Amino acid sequence: MKRWYVVQIYAGQEAALVADLERRIKQAGLEQLFGQILVPSVQAQKAFGAAASLPGEQQLFPGYLLIEMVAEQEAIRLVQSSPRVIRFLGGKTPTPLSSSEVDRIVSQLKGEVIVEAKKSHFVEGSEIEIAEGPFAGFVGIIENVDDEHERLTVMVSIFGRMTPVDLGFNQVKQ
Repeated sequence: MKRWYVVQIYAGQEAALVADLERRIKQAGLEQLFGQILVPSVQAQKAFGAAASLPGEQQLFPGYLLIEMVAEQEAIRLVQSSPRVIRFLGGKTPTPLSSSEVDRIVSQLKGEVIVEAKKSHFVEGSEIEIAEGPFAGFVGIIENVDDEHERLTVMVSIFGRMTPVDLGFNQVKQ
């Protein structure tokens, strides 16, 4: 029975290794032992900055390859003896992925799983202590929470006057 296995490889060599493995499988006549060979990657989203002009694929797991195969000695030896392959995950005997892990990875490749942005645990009106920056040690009250940019507007008493201070989530402790 064919199962999915993870192979650790040299990062950046994914496409070359897939072509090499397919060639070696045909040469050895072991097509019946192998199924798909996947490079877990997704289409990159446009973002701000210099990388925005470089559309293409983004590796989900750089340095890893997914291989569907029967775990017979011939198949394992063929994969392990390939240049650019470091090892199978699982040690001496490769450990197959569970069906739920495979389903999750395949749905990510198809774009069915969307990773949601983390919601902050900051609440407007709550008291917070500033941990970093020029106002470290001050205590303030959260006036505004910007989850998208991970920023807070905190009202701090400076010389007896409430002053708004813009801070990152990492600059405060709750």
